[in-house]
Amino acid sequence: MKTRAVRLYGKKDLRLEEFELPDIKDDEILAKVVCDSLCMSTYKASSQGADHKRIPDDVDKNPIIIGHEFAGELLEVGSKWAHKFKAGNKFSIQPALYYEDGPVGILSAPGYSYPYIGGDATYVIIPNEVMEMGCLLTYHGEGYYPASLAEPLSCIIGTMHANYHTTPGSYKHKMEIVNGGKMALLAGVGPMGLAAINYVLRREDMKPSLFVVTDIDQARLDRAASIYTVEFATSRGIDLRYVNTGKIENPVEELKAISGGTGYDDVFVFAPVRSVVEQGDAILGFDGCLNFFAGPDNPNFSAMMNFYNVHYAYTHIVGTSGGNTEDIKEALDIMRKGLDPAGLITHIGGLNAVADATNNLPNIPGGKKLIYTHLKMPLTPISDFAKLGETDELYKKLAEISDRHNGLWSVEAETYLLGNS
Repeated sequence: MKTRAVRLYGKKDLRLEEFELPDIKDDEILAKVVCDSLCMSTYKASSQGADHKRIPDDVDKNPIIIGHEFAGELLEVGSKWAHKFKAGNKFSIQPALYYEDGPVGILSAPGYSYPYIGGDATYVIIPNEVMEMGCLLTYHGEGYYPASLAEPLSCIIGTMHANYHTTPGSYKHKMEIVNGGKMALLAGVGPMGLAAINYVLRREDMKPSLFVVTDIDQARLDRAASIYTVEFATSRGIDLRYVNTGKIENPVEELKAISGGTGYDDVFVFAPVRSVVEQGDAILGFDGCLNFFAGPDNPNFSAMMNFYNVHYAYTHIVGTSGGNTEDIKEALDIMRKGLDPAGLITHIGGLNAVADATNNLPNIPGGKKLIYTHLKMPLTPISDFAKLGETDELYKKLAEISDRHNGLWSVEAETYLLGNS
């Protein structure tokens, strides 16, 4: 079977090509990719080429398919896995195989290390080790894009699970946020922040009683409040507050006042900005946990922390940068039960847009760029649909659908796009 895929040959050398896939082996699976969301990690892989720890040294001669946040449909299942997977199953993949002695001799991962599997392709061959490691996951929800976004959502889930608290007199940490506690999400209305808000409001087992979300951009705060409303949070037993700290003379004092003077049990910092990190440290309550979820580019990035409070108030810090397979399973399950990750998505495009968009990802504003790999479509902001719809019937209809969904992408929009392109 022929596939079309974006392949990496070296630093910033991405090529959209068509080539023949080999016949699958008994321990492999042939799959159709429907969509892939572009990730900054792929930009880093393209920028570093063979210097990247997951990219093979001979990538110039044996190129790999990029993209690791993808979903699709299984087409042909090798005999070894026929008892577990069936043709027609929708799937998502955990790309972090933790397979240190992989077939290419490095820390192998789909989207980084393989010639025949990656998200930016029309058809792929899923190798045996993906199934062996339990990283091929069946998706039972509606549409395809939620399964594509299971990996970034799993990063949020892992972040919540990584927080911890202590018990006086014991050295055993209690993992997770404080159930019924006070939580603050700083710089929290970017794409991943929106995903975090969505997850916190949808959880059944562990949730705060007070949830404060801050930013300095009122337009972004207003958009977040329109998508994840205070009223819905109230119905879930959560007191949700959106706070513009850029308009407050003393943000620490105000945020502490909102907490009732106690400070916060769990603080999440979603921007690698020193002042935000220090603000987060300053509003921690007794035994408060600060989670730094923001990858800085500067290896010398640092901020001040109050070590008096570390000693006497038991404050502490943790950092997370990804989720594991169990987190992705939880993401798929919570989406099947109604969580829609569409708030992450700001752009839609086809396979033809991948190479340029990937190599310029830091310069493209907005959130997730969602690619439908069987389509030819320029990378297009959802906010531009209405303007483009003045002369294009497809965009006109997509604009109408997005308006019905509060300006967001949706299963309805995806279904229409796939059926009319």
